[in-house]
Amino acid sequence: MYINVIGAGLAGCEAAWQIAKRGIHVRLFEMKPSKFTPAHKNPNFSELICSNSLKADRIESAAGLLKEEMRQIGSVLMECADKCRVPAGGALAVDRDKFSSMVTEKIKNNPLIEVIEKEITDIPNDAITVIATGPLTSDSLAEKIIALCGGSLHFFDAAAPIVTAESIDMEYAFTASRYDKGGDDAYINCPMNKEEYENFHAELIKAERAPRHDVDVQNPKVYEGCMPVEILAQRGLDTLRFGPMKPVGLRNPKTGHRPWAVLQLRTENADKSMYNLVGFQTNLKFPEQKRVFGMIPALKNAEFVRYGVMHRNTFLDSPRVLNADFSMKKNPNIFFAGQMTGVEGYMESGSSGMMAGINAARRLLGLSAVILPPETMTGSLSRYIADESVTDFQPMGANLGILPPLPELIKDKRLRAAAHSQLAISSLQLAMCKYINHT
Repeated sequence: MYINVIGAGLAGCEAAWQIAKRGIHVRLFEMKPSKFTPAHKNPNFSELICSNSLKADRIESAAGLLKEEMRQIGSVLMECADKCRVPAGGALAVDRDKFSSMVTEKIKNNPLIEVIEKEITDIPNDAITVIATGPLTSDSLAEKIIALCGGSLHFFDAAAPIVTAESIDMEYAFTASRYDKGGDDAYINCPMNKEEYENFHAELIKAERAPRHDVDVQNPKVYEGCMPVEILAQRGLDTLRFGPMKPVGLRNPKTGHRPWAVLQLRTENADKSMYNLVGFQTNLKFPEQKRVFGMIPALKNAEFVRYGVMHRNTFLDSPRVLNADFSMKKNPNIFFAGQMTGVEGYMESGSSGMMAGINAARRLLGLSAVILPPETMTGSLSRYIADESVTDFQPMGANLGILPPLPELIKDKRLRAAAHSQLAISSLQLAMCKYINHT
């Protein structure tokens, strides 16, 4: 009796650890050191490719809350990260080599984890399997995943920013659908007059863009529908007004007139706590996105829960493919974990691996799946990847915007974050008493 885990990155190692922790033999497949992706250099497991920072450590932050939840559940990644930390102010940063080495040692020394150094080119059917091969999944396995998922695999990540609903200034915005179709609350519209638009356009075309790396441009073709908004703007002053900012079919009820230009915001989740900037795929640097998009009056105080990105990626259309326990809708004996599921970030990947591992083990043991409460960051991320109301699915990192609204309105950001954290931890502890500690 065993479970397969493919990939020994952050998600795969965490999944393997959680399965073994529940007394089940794990066969962990990893193609390193015989084969590396273009981004990997270290033969050890859980290699940190980019930054050595795991983001904020304060429990009152989204990233800090996620890490604290993982600590309480018994994450091997957090155990190693806490032991390998280096000075980084309010962030948890680690010595990346020591971190990878420690995770590798723990995995290889676990008597229930059998490490098999082998590239997997097909999906095993001999046992419950967790696929955690990351955004640079090898072509042969990616083809099998595409076939398994009915073509639901994205190879290019062109995402528009997302802002919190409560940070949109409705004094300047109005709700309406174009030509009054689809219901008044289908979109939040952010109008601009001619002067505002032209100032915005001028700053947009000269804003600083993020660098593109070789690994990100293996397929350099960018489809018209994914064209960065700053590139569209370079085609002419009125290009956006006839594209993603077209005002036709919209009338501002506060003025009675059609705006000169309009940015539409579309709800990103069922709770309507987050809104997507429609048609604003971008490759601008993050501070520039906040500065330039903040020139739109309704977004002058916007809180960005995700900035726009444009790079090579591999992720599932998870709301159509996965359940909230990270198992496949069509084949519940196959689980996915890591960035491939549409979570974004080191610890987000580890968190998904943790829950996929727990649920794969519970499935083998004949127990019901664990989906943590929505008040927890872990639970909200699990629910986001399975939220079928999200039609244009894009990767998401930990942020307070995906948590359900608090019982009472708290305007102060710090106090609101603290209240979310307190509620999350208390909800997690109740869930652990009911599920996790009983396996």
